[in-house]
Amino acid sequence: MNILNKILAICGLLMLTVSAQAAAPQAPAVAADVPAVASEAPAADSAAPTAASDGSLPGYTPMDATTAEVVGKPHDKGLDYQQQYTDNGQTAYEISYWVNWLIAAISIFVLALLFWVIIRFNRRANPVPSKTTHNTFIEVVWTLVPVLILLAIAYPSLNLLAKQFKPAPENAVTIKATGYQWYWTYTYPDHGGFEIVSNMLKEEGDVAKGERFRTDADGPNQLAVDNRMVVPAGVPIRFQTTAADVIHSFAVPSLWFKLDSVPGRLNEKALTINKPGLYYGQCSELCGVRHGYMPITVEALPPAEFAAWVKAQGGKMPAELKAEADAKAAADKAAADKAAAEAEAAKAAPAADAAPAATDNAEAADAAATN
Repeated sequence: MNILNKILAICGLLMLTVSAQAAAPQAPAVAADVPAVASEAPAADSAAPTAASDGSLPGYTPMDATTAEVVGKPHDKGLDYQQQYTDNGQTAYEISYWVNWLIAAISIFVLALLFWVIIRFNRRANPVPSKTTHNTFIEVVWTLVPVLILLAIAYPSLNLLAKQFKPAPENAVTIKATGYQWYWTYTYPDHGGFEIVSNMLKEEGDVAKGERFRTDADGPNQLAVDNRMVVPAGVPIRFQTTAADVIHSFAVPSLWFKLDSVPGRLNEKALTINKPGLYYGQCSELCGVRHGYMPITVEALPPAEFAAWVKAQGGKMPAELKAEADAKAAADKAAADKAAAEAEAAKAAPAADAAPAATDNAEAADAAATN
Protein backbone atom coordinates (compact mmCIF):
# COMPACT_ATOMS: atom_id res chain seq x y z
CA MET A 1 0.00 0.00 0.00
CA ASN A 2 2.84 2.37 0.84
CA ILE A 3 4.48 1.65 -2.51
CA LEU A 4 1.19 2.37 -4.32
CA ASN A 5 0.83 5.69 -2.48
CA LYS A 6 4.37 6.69 -3.45
CA ILE A 7 3.72 5.83 -7.11
CA LEU A 8 0.52 7.88 -7.10
CA ALA A 9 2.31 10.83 -5.45
CA ILE A 10 5.10 10.73 -8.05
CA CYS A 11 2.57 10.62 -10.89
CA GLY A 12 0.72 13.58 -9.39
CA LEU A 13 3.94 15.64 -9.16
CA LEU A 14 4.83 14.80 -12.76
CA MET A 15 1.37 15.88 -13.94
CA LEU A 16 1.64 19.17 -12.03
CA THR A 17 5.07 19.86 -13.53
CA VAL A 18 3.87 19.14 -17.07
CA SER A 19 0.74 21.26 -16.69
CA ALA A 20 2.70 24.18 -15.20
CA GLN A 21 5.21 24.13 -18.03
CA ALA A 22 2.43 23.87 -20.63
CA ALA A 23 0.76 26.95 -19.18
CA ALA A 24 3.98 28.98 -19.13
CA PRO A 25 5.18 30.92 -22.21
CA GLN A 26 7.25 28.55 -24.29
CA ALA A 27 10.58 29.46 -25.86
CA PRO A 28 11.46 27.92 -29.22
CA ALA A 29 12.21 24.21 -29.00
CA VAL A 30 15.79 22.92 -28.85
CA ALA A 31 16.89 20.05 -31.02
CA ALA A 32 16.76 16.66 -29.35
CA ASP A 33 20.46 16.00 -29.88
CA VAL A 34 21.46 19.18 -28.08
CA PRO A 35 22.12 18.84 -24.32
CA ALA A 36 19.50 20.28 -21.98
CA VAL A 37 20.76 23.83 -21.71
CA ALA A 38 19.08 27.20 -21.49
CA SER A 39 16.31 27.70 -24.02
CA GLU A 40 16.69 30.38 -26.63
CA ALA A 41 15.23 33.75 -25.74
CA PRO A 42 12.96 35.68 -28.11
CA ALA A 43 14.70 37.30 -31.03
CA ALA A 44 16.20 40.69 -30.27
CA ASP A 45 14.56 43.85 -31.57
CA SER A 46 15.64 44.52 -35.13
CA ALA A 47 16.43 48.11 -34.14
CA ALA A 48 18.91 46.97 -31.48
CA PRO A 49 22.65 47.16 -32.27
CA THR A 50 24.09 44.02 -33.85
CA ALA A 51 26.82 42.41 -31.73
CA ALA A 52 29.91 40.73 -33.14
CA SER A 53 30.57 37.04 -32.64
CA ASP A 54 32.27 37.76 -29.30
CA GLY A 55 29.50 40.06 -28.09
CA SER A 56 31.38 43.29 -28.78
CA LEU A 57 29.69 46.47 -30.03
CA PRO A 58 31.01 49.76 -31.43
CA GLY A 59 32.59 51.44 -28.42
CA TYR A 60 32.39 48.36 -26.19
CA THR A 61 34.41 45.15 -25.92
CA PRO A 62 33.41 42.57 -23.28
CA MET A 63 35.94 41.83 -20.56
CA ASP A 64 38.11 38.87 -21.49
CA ALA A 65 37.74 36.32 -18.70
CA THR A 66 41.24 35.00 -19.42
CA THR A 67 42.99 38.35 -18.97
CA ALA A 68 40.60 40.52 -16.95
CA GLU A 69 40.48 40.15 -13.20
CA VAL A 70 37.63 37.69 -12.73
CA VAL A 71 36.86 38.44 -9.12
CA GLY A 72 33.65 36.54 -8.48
CA LYS A 73 33.61 32.89 -9.46
CA PRO A 74 33.84 29.46 -7.79
CA HIS A 75 37.23 27.78 -7.44
CA ASP A 76 38.15 24.10 -7.46
CA LYS A 77 38.40 22.53 -4.00
CA GLY A 78 37.21 25.73 -2.36
CA LEU A 79 36.13 25.40 1.29
CA ASP A 80 35.38 29.01 2.19
CA TYR A 81 32.90 31.60 0.97
CA GLN A 82 33.84 33.40 -2.22
CA GLN A 83 35.71 36.64 -1.62
CA GLN A 84 33.24 39.48 -1.18
CA TYR A 85 33.13 42.70 -3.24
CA THR A 86 30.31 44.62 -1.57
CA ASP A 87 30.30 46.31 1.84
CA ASN A 88 27.51 44.07 3.11
CA GLY A 89 29.32 41.01 1.83
CA GLN A 90 32.53 41.95 3.60
CA THR A 91 30.62 42.60 6.84
CA ALA A 92 28.81 39.26 6.56
CA TYR A 93 32.09 37.45 5.87
CA GLU A 94 33.73 39.01 8.93
CA ILE A 95 30.78 38.08 11.15
CA SER A 96 30.81 34.52 9.82
CA TYR A 97 34.58 34.29 10.34
CA TRP A 98 34.67 35.21 14.03
CA VAL A 99 31.39 33.43 14.84
CA ASN A 100 32.86 30.20 13.45
CA TRP A 101 35.91 30.65 15.65
CA LEU A 102 33.61 31.37 18.61
CA ILE A 103 31.66 28.19 17.90
CA ALA A 104 34.91 26.24 17.72
CA ALA A 105 36.12 27.69 21.05
CA ILE A 106 32.81 26.89 22.80
CA SER A 107 32.82 23.36 21.38
CA ILE A 108 36.39 22.74 22.54
CA PHE A 109 35.59 24.18 26.01
CA VAL A 110 32.50 21.96 26.43
CA LEU A 111 34.42 18.92 25.17
CA ALA A 112 37.23 19.66 27.64
CA LEU A 113 34.71 19.94 30.49
CA LEU A 114 33.17 16.64 29.45
CA PHE A 115 36.53 14.85 29.45
CA TRP A 116 37.45 16.47 32.78
CA VAL A 117 34.22 15.22 34.36
CA ILE A 118 34.75 11.72 32.93
CA ILE A 119 38.32 11.50 34.19
CA ARG A 120 38.04 13.40 37.47
CA PHE A 121 34.65 12.23 38.70
CA ASN A 122 34.39 8.60 37.66
CA ARG A 123 33.74 5.92 40.28
CA ARG A 124 37.37 4.91 40.56
CA ALA A 125 38.79 8.43 40.96
CA ASN A 126 35.95 9.73 43.11
CA PRO A 127 34.32 6.87 45.05
CA VAL A 128 32.43 9.25 47.36
CA PRO A 129 30.37 11.67 45.21
CA SER A 130 29.73 15.21 46.35
CA LYS A 131 26.32 16.13 47.78
CA THR A 132 26.46 19.68 46.41
CA THR A 133 23.23 20.66 44.62
CA HIS A 134 23.72 24.41 44.05
CA ASN A 135 26.57 26.80 43.37
CA THR A 136 25.46 30.40 43.02
CA PHE A 137 28.62 31.63 41.29
CA ILE A 138 28.59 28.89 38.65
CA GLU A 139 24.88 29.34 37.99
CA VAL A 140 25.31 33.09 37.49
CA VAL A 141 28.27 32.51 35.18
CA TRP A 142 26.60 29.89 32.99
CA THR A 143 23.57 32.18 32.65
CA LEU A 144 25.30 35.49 31.96
CA VAL A 145 28.06 34.23 29.65
CA PRO A 146 25.66 32.68 27.06
CA VAL A 147 23.51 35.83 27.20
CA LEU A 148 26.55 38.02 26.51
CA ILE A 149 27.65 35.70 23.68
CA LEU A 150 24.21 35.87 22.06
CA LEU A 151 24.14 39.67 22.38
CA ALA A 152 27.61 39.88 20.81
CA ILE A 153 26.32 37.86 17.85
CA ALA A 154 22.90 39.53 17.63
CA TYR A 155 24.04 43.15 17.44
CA PRO A 156 26.21 42.93 14.28
CA SER A 157 23.76 40.45 12.73
CA LEU A 158 20.75 42.75 13.16
CA ASN A 159 22.84 45.70 11.99
CA LEU A 160 23.74 43.78 8.81
CA LEU A 161 20.10 42.82 8.31
CA ALA A 162 19.06 46.48 8.51
CA LYS A 163 21.77 47.46 5.98
CA GLN A 164 20.56 44.80 3.54
CA PHE A 165 17.05 46.28 3.58
CA LYS A 166 18.20 49.88 3.33
CA PRO A 167 16.61 51.39 0.19
CA ALA A 168 18.74 52.65 -2.67
CA PRO A 169 19.44 56.40 -2.83
CA GLU A 170 17.42 58.59 -5.19
CA ASN A 171 20.26 58.88 -7.72
CA ALA A 172 20.86 55.11 -7.93
CA VAL A 173 21.01 53.37 -11.32
CA THR A 174 17.88 51.27 -11.83
CA ILE A 175 18.26 47.83 -13.42
CA LYS A 176 15.39 45.36 -13.72
CA ALA A 177 16.01 41.62 -14.14
CA THR A 178 13.19 39.37 -15.35
CA GLY A 179 13.44 35.61 -15.05
CA TYR A 180 12.08 33.30 -17.73
CA GLN A 181 12.31 29.56 -18.24
CA TRP A 182 15.29 29.48 -18.63
CA TYR A 183 17.06 32.77 -19.29
CA TRP A 184 17.22 36.34 -17.98
CA THR A 185 16.43 39.73 -19.45
CA TYR A 186 17.87 42.99 -18.11
CA THR A 187 16.09 46.31 -18.61
CA TYR A 188 17.65 49.75 -18.08
CA PRO A 189 14.75 52.19 -17.48
CA ASP A 190 17.07 55.08 -16.52
CA HIS A 191 18.89 54.83 -19.86
CA GLY A 192 16.07 54.78 -22.38
CA GLY A 193 14.45 51.49 -21.40
CA PHE A 194 16.46 49.18 -23.67
CA GLU A 195 16.52 45.47 -22.83
CA ILE A 196 19.27 42.83 -22.89
CA VAL A 197 18.45 39.13 -23.34
CA SER A 198 20.93 36.76 -21.67
CA ASN A 199 21.27 33.03 -22.43
CA MET A 200 23.87 30.52 -21.34
CA LEU A 201 26.52 29.91 -24.00
CA LYS A 202 26.66 26.32 -25.20
CA GLU A 203 29.82 24.36 -25.86
CA GLU A 204 31.27 24.17 -29.36
CA GLY A 205 30.00 20.64 -29.93
CA ASP A 206 26.45 21.56 -28.95
CA VAL A 207 25.78 24.30 -31.53
CA ALA A 208 25.20 24.33 -35.26
CA LYS A 209 27.93 25.53 -37.57
CA GLY A 210 28.20 29.30 -37.57
CA GLU A 211 26.48 29.77 -34.19
CA ARG A 212 28.28 31.36 -31.28
CA PHE A 213 29.68 29.00 -28.65
CA ARG A 214 31.47 29.47 -25.34
CA THR A 215 35.18 30.23 -25.27
CA ASP A 216 37.49 30.72 -22.30
CA ALA A 217 37.24 34.47 -22.87
CA ASP A 218 33.51 34.27 -22.07
CA GLY A 219 33.98 32.55 -18.73
CA PRO A 220 33.64 29.11 -17.09
CA ASN A 221 31.49 26.35 -18.53
CA GLN A 222 27.79 26.67 -17.60
CA LEU A 223 28.42 30.16 -16.17
CA ALA A 224 29.23 32.12 -19.35
CA VAL A 225 26.43 33.96 -21.16
CA ASP A 226 26.05 35.63 -24.55
CA ASN A 227 24.98 39.01 -23.10
CA ARG A 228 26.15 40.04 -19.65
CA MET A 229 24.39 42.29 -17.17
CA VAL A 230 26.65 45.35 -17.38
CA VAL A 231 26.63 47.73 -14.38
CA PRO A 232 28.77 50.64 -13.18
CA ALA A 233 31.25 49.85 -10.40
CA GLY A 234 31.27 52.01 -7.28
CA VAL A 235 27.81 53.43 -8.06
CA PRO A 236 24.62 52.59 -6.08
CA ILE A 237 22.30 50.31 -8.03
CA ARG A 238 18.56 49.96 -7.51
CA PHE A 239 18.15 46.33 -8.49
CA GLN A 240 14.62 45.17 -9.24
CA THR A 241 13.54 41.70 -10.22
CA THR A 242 10.42 39.82 -11.21
CA ALA A 243 9.53 36.70 -13.21
CA ALA A 244 7.33 35.98 -16.20
CA ASP A 245 6.40 32.35 -15.52
CA VAL A 246 7.58 30.63 -12.31
CA ILE A 247 9.59 31.71 -9.29
CA HIS A 248 13.29 32.26 -10.00
CA SER A 249 16.03 33.69 -7.78
CA PHE A 250 18.81 36.06 -8.81
CA ALA A 251 21.92 35.10 -6.85
CA VAL A 252 25.58 36.15 -7.13
CA PRO A 253 27.58 34.72 -4.17
CA SER A 254 30.62 37.03 -4.41
CA LEU A 255 28.32 40.06 -4.12
CA TRP A 256 26.41 38.61 -1.14
CA PHE A 257 23.31 39.09 -3.23
CA LYS A 258 20.22 36.91 -3.53
CA LEU A 259 16.72 38.10 -4.36
CA ASP A 260 13.69 36.05 -5.41
CA SER A 261 12.03 36.79 -8.76
CA VAL A 262 8.29 36.23 -8.25
CA PRO A 263 5.65 36.52 -11.02
CA GLY A 264 3.36 39.50 -10.45
CA ARG A 265 5.65 41.03 -7.84
CA LEU A 266 8.56 43.47 -8.13
CA ASN A 267 11.24 42.91 -5.48
CA GLU A 268 13.90 45.55 -4.96
CA LYS A 269 17.26 45.73 -3.23
CA ALA A 270 20.20 48.12 -3.20
CA LEU A 271 23.60 46.99 -4.50
CA THR A 272 26.97 48.69 -4.84
CA ILE A 273 29.87 46.74 -6.39
CA ASN A 274 33.18 47.99 -5.08
CA LYS A 275 35.49 46.76 -7.84
CA PRO A 276 35.31 46.40 -11.65
CA GLY A 277 35.39 42.81 -12.83
CA LEU A 278 33.31 39.76 -13.72
CA TYR A 279 30.99 38.17 -11.19
CA TYR A 280 29.22 34.86 -11.79
CA GLY A 281 26.02 33.48 -10.31
CA GLN A 282 23.04 31.27 -11.10
CA CYS A 283 19.31 31.04 -10.59
CA SER A 284 18.93 29.70 -7.04
CA GLU A 285 15.28 28.64 -7.07
CA LEU A 286 14.23 25.33 -8.60
CA CYS A 287 12.38 26.54 -11.70
CA GLY A 288 12.02 23.52 -13.97
CA VAL A 289 14.01 20.91 -15.83
CA ARG A 290 16.69 23.36 -17.02
CA HIS A 291 17.10 25.20 -13.75
CA GLY A 292 20.81 24.33 -13.71
CA TYR A 293 21.37 26.10 -17.04
CA MET A 294 20.30 29.62 -16.12
CA PRO A 295 23.56 31.39 -15.25
CA ILE A 296 24.18 35.04 -14.42
CA THR A 297 27.22 37.06 -15.44
CA VAL A 298 27.62 40.56 -14.04
CA GLU A 299 30.23 42.78 -15.68
CA ALA A 300 31.07 45.79 -13.50
CA LEU A 301 32.72 48.63 -15.44
CA PRO A 302 34.11 52.02 -14.43
CA PRO A 303 31.38 54.67 -14.89
CA ALA A 304 32.93 56.12 -18.06
CA GLU A 305 33.10 52.68 -19.72
CA PHE A 306 29.56 51.94 -18.57
CA ALA A 307 28.39 55.15 -20.28
CA ALA A 308 30.12 53.99 -23.49
CA TRP A 309 28.37 50.62 -23.24
CA VAL A 310 24.99 52.34 -22.79
CA LYS A 311 25.64 54.40 -25.91
CA ALA A 312 26.69 51.25 -27.81
CA GLN A 313 23.34 49.68 -26.87
CA GLY A 314 21.49 52.68 -28.30
CA GLY A 315 20.62 54.06 -24.87
CA LYS A 316 21.34 57.43 -23.27
CA MET A 317 22.62 58.57 -19.91
CA PRO A 318 20.14 60.16 -17.47
CA ALA A 319 21.69 63.61 -17.94
CA GLU A 320 21.11 63.40 -21.70
CA LEU A 321 17.53 62.21 -21.21
CA LYS A 322 16.92 65.03 -18.72
CA ALA A 323 18.37 67.61 -21.11
CA GLU A 324 16.14 66.31 -23.90
CA ALA A 325 13.10 66.33 -21.60
CA ASP A 326 13.89 69.89 -20.47
CA ALA A 327 14.34 71.03 -24.09
CA LYS A 328 11.07 69.37 -25.08
CA ALA A 329 9.29 70.95 -22.09
CA ALA A 330 10.72 74.38 -23.03
CA ALA A 331 9.66 73.91 -26.64
CA ASP A 332 6.18 72.80 -25.59
CA LYS A 333 5.89 75.80 -23.28
CA ALA A 334 7.02 78.19 -26.03
CA ALA A 335 4.49 76.67 -28.43
CA ALA A 336 1.76 76.94 -25.80
CA ASP A 337 2.66 80.57 -25.09
CA LYS A 338 2.63 81.38 -28.81
CA ALA A 339 -0.75 79.70 -29.25
CA ALA A 340 -2.14 81.64 -26.27
CA ALA A 341 -0.82 84.94 -27.68
CA GLU A 342 -2.35 84.22 -31.06
CA ALA A 343 -5.66 83.37 -29.40
CA GLU A 344 -5.59 86.65 -27.47
CA ALA A 345 -4.79 88.58 -30.65
CA ALA A 346 -7.63 86.88 -32.51
CA LYS A 347 -9.99 87.66 -29.66
CA ALA A 348 -8.97 91.33 -29.58
CA ALA A 349 -9.33 91.86 -33.39
CA PRO A 350 -13.18 91.81 -33.56
CA ALA A 351 -13.39 94.30 -30.68
CA ALA A 352 -11.01 96.67 -32.50
CA ASP A 353 -13.08 96.41 -35.71
CA ALA A 354 -16.32 97.05 -33.80
CA ALA A 355 -15.09 100.34 -32.21
CA PRO A 356 -15.01 102.49 -35.46
CA ALA A 357 -18.42 101.16 -36.50
CA ALA A 358 -19.89 102.20 -33.16
CA THR A 359 -18.42 105.71 -33.58
CA ASP A 360 -19.91 106.06 -37.09
CA ASN A 361 -23.32 104.96 -35.82
CA ALA A 362 -23.19 107.52 -33.01
CA GLU A 363 -22.30 110.35 -35.42
CA ALA A 364 -25.12 109.36 -37.74
CA ALA A 365 -27.58 109.38 -34.85
CA ASP A 366 -26.43 112.85 -33.81
CA ALA A 367 -26.85 114.19 -37.38
CA ALA A 368 -30.36 112.77 -37.62
CA ALA A 369 -31.33 114.36 -34.32
CA THR A 370 -30.04 117.79 -35.50
CA ASN A 371 -32.08 117.66 -38.65
